[in-house]
Amino acid sequence: MAGYFAIFLVALTIGSGLIWLFDAVVLAPKRKVKLVQAEVAAGAKLTDEVKQQIAPQSYLAETAQSIFPLIAIITIFRSFLYEPFQIPSGSMMPTLLVGDFILVEKYSYDVKDPVWRKTLLETGKPDHGDVAVFKYPEQPTVDFIKRVIGLPGDRIVYKNKQLYIQKACDKSAAQPCPTLEPMRQELKSEGEFFLGPYPLKRFTEQGPAVSYDILQNAMLPEPIHNYYRQPGTETTEFLVPEGHYFVMGDNRDNSRDSRFWGFVPEQFLVGKAVLKWMSFEFTEDPNSWVPGWVPVGVRFERLGAIE
Repeated sequence: MAGYFAIFLVALTIGSGLIWLFDAVVLAPKRKVKLVQAEVAAGAKLTDEVKQQIAPQSYLAETAQSIFPLIAIITIFRSFLYEPFQIPSGSMMPTLLVGDFILVEKYSYDVKDPVWRKTLLETGKPDHGDVAVFKYPEQPTVDFIKRVIGLPGDRIVYKNKQLYIQKACDKSAAQPCPTLEPMRQELKSEGEFFLGPYPLKRFTEQGPAVSYDILQNAMLPEPIHNYYRQPGTETTEFLVPEGHYFVMGDNRDNSRDSRFWGFVPEQFLVGKAVLKWMSFEFTEDPNSWVPGWVPVGVRFERLGAIE
């Protein structure tokens, strides 16, 4: 089910539309008859002020008539086309930073109704490497953003900070099934990002479809004792079920993702993150008089497509 704001927006659209419709179909004709009778009795045209006194439109109906078109456009745009999001954490660094504002393309992964999230029209499925927004399986009213690593049928292994993927096997095809392959990592920089006092290594990882940058903390051991345990697999191994997806944060040692809670059901997918349209910078100085939530600059160089 959708979050509270989406439900509120849909309810407001339907409510204001029904009030406007009832006023237009039932009440407006009655007001018109009343005004005609008043003009006949007066023997002259009435001014707008007098008409408003004789047959006024209720404040509720007037408000509904004013807001319905705008609310309807916002609801349609937000539910079926694009929805803005703000990045609240560093789990997708370096791809997305705290303070980034993004647009999510809602129709990338099927068109769904905005309340019950049932598929209305099939338009596409996630691919390896997509940055996807989805409903957090452990708390479906909360939106999460991660990178799609595994598709239905894939075998995923994450061991010693190395990602391995065995793509789903199409047994009906003439070609042999894919083997488990490591995703090649190339060191790009070190010390550009930090987790507390620890410098993070930035790698470019070559996935099955696209390459992207990730961060790793060489000083932090993998918490495999907290990994999601899937029956019939090793601790560091995950077999993606049909209708589900395996996702991970690009900040590999600072992300709560599929390694810890399992898989994302297809019906929980919200859309594909496609654009950074604004990026605010915040102070990291604890002695600054500026509150931490107040922007101190705009990172124009970060604006653009999300890869």
